[in-house]
Amino acid sequence: MPRLFTALDIPDDIRQTLAMLRGGLPGARWIDPENYHLTLRFIGDVDDVVAREVEWLLSKVQRRSFDIRLENVSVFGGRRPRAIIATAATNRALLELQAEHERLMRRVGLEPEGRKFTPHVTLARLRDTSSHQAADYLSARGHFRTAPFPVTGFVLYSARASVGGGPYIVEADYPLAA
Repeated sequence: MPRLFTALDIPDDIRQTLAMLRGGLPGARWIDPENYHLTLRFIGDVDDVVAREVEWLLSKVQRRSFDIRLENVSVFGGRRPRAIIATAATNRALLELQAEHERLMRRVGLEPEGRKFTPHVTLARLRDTSSHQAADYLSARGHFRTAPFPVTGFVLYSARASVGGGPYIVEADYPLAA
């Protein structure tokens, strides 16, 4: 059974900018830059029939390309930090694309996503990192911003069951209208 998710790929120049944020945090397991992405919808482990239906439904998405930017470095987990992330600026086109993915996945019978969508790129997963250490890291790097970059499509990825961070395989690539 493939473990699937939809995401936006990150351009190489933005990946390089994000990679410069690596280091200086005890307990961080840094994600390799080639695995940076912005998840739209985690689908999970599905059988081949559902995977084919997901792939077909995603091919019906008709949206226009748009620009986004990453504007902050933050942490998931609060008092028990779990991840360092780069958050995306609020963007209506991005939110609408994600909402459409959510509707399509519910159409194939998947449970609704239980968490509120927070558009982000995971930079590191944390283990035994204190909230004080995370705060120190963020104080030095939290005011981060990239230039806007174009979103010209989205990707259906598969991943092996693992602790996280890749490797990811592109199962299908879906362009957005120019």
